Amino acid sequence: MTTSTDLSTLGSRHRALWASGDYPAVAADLIPDLGATLVEAAGVTAGQRVLDVGAGTGNAAIPAALTGADVVASDLTPELLDAGAEIAAARGAHLQWVEADAHALPFETGEFDTVLSCVGVMFAPFHERAAGELLRVCRPGGTIGLLSWTPEGFVGRLFATMKPFAPAPPPGASPAPLWGSEEHVRTLLGDGVRELRAERRTTTFAVADSAVAFREWWKTHYGPTIAVYRGLDADRAAELDAAFLRMLEQTRTGGVWDAEYLLVTSVRT
Repeated sequence: MTTSTDLSTLGSRHRALWASGDYPAVAADLIPDLGATLVEAAGVTAGQRVLDVGAGTGNAAIPAALTGADVVASDLTPELLDAGAEIAAARGAHLQWVEADAHALPFETGEFDTVLSCVGVMFAPFHERAAGELLRVCRPGGTIGLLSWTPEGFVGRLFATMKPFAPAPPPGASPAPLWGSEEHVRTLLGDGVRELRAERRTTTFAVADSAVAFREWWKTHYGPTIAVYRGLDADRAAELDAAFLRMLEQTRTGGVWDAEYLLVTSVRT
């Protein structure tokens, strides 16, 4: 059983992980359009009360707010919320930014018309608990919309490559890319939703002109990659460098990398 103390300790580590590197650049360079894709799929409109869980710098929350919806962007990492607030101001979007753990959201039951997460909640390690919170805060008849990297796609393969070099996850944790499995999401949401629709799509990563340059980009920008390398000695880091490069060379097509994700929409029962 996961206690509040366990979650607090884990949350502190995760805050530090996502604050490292340059996640605002990751969001802007790799996934600039995915949030808007999710907002459109979920049918967000003016006047709705919307929650974005694991919002990061607001990839979904800001497009949702620009529809005229009343939006709350929640994330565990205050540095990302601060960066998101600056981006929102520059785009003329008005929304609320709240520090929150996806495992224990500080919102009322049934408070939101739409609950979204764009490659966010998938990184909360206790999937059943996080899914229960998504269901709890969404009103009956409301919409839950999720966009997650698939296990078979680029990001799933990245995490599989790093796994042998990473510390063991906490007991009871599940791999993040499982949120990109339709079967897993159907199990998590269960009879808490109806009319669940799932579609696999791809986006293109084109921020580097070589596999070596792209590897170094991940090592300097992306918190999970930085954290893994930080725990390695020189020999193990060299082994991961080689494995990482092989993965990038295998997944490159026409000078770019395609990343598969699962887009899910459902209606709260």
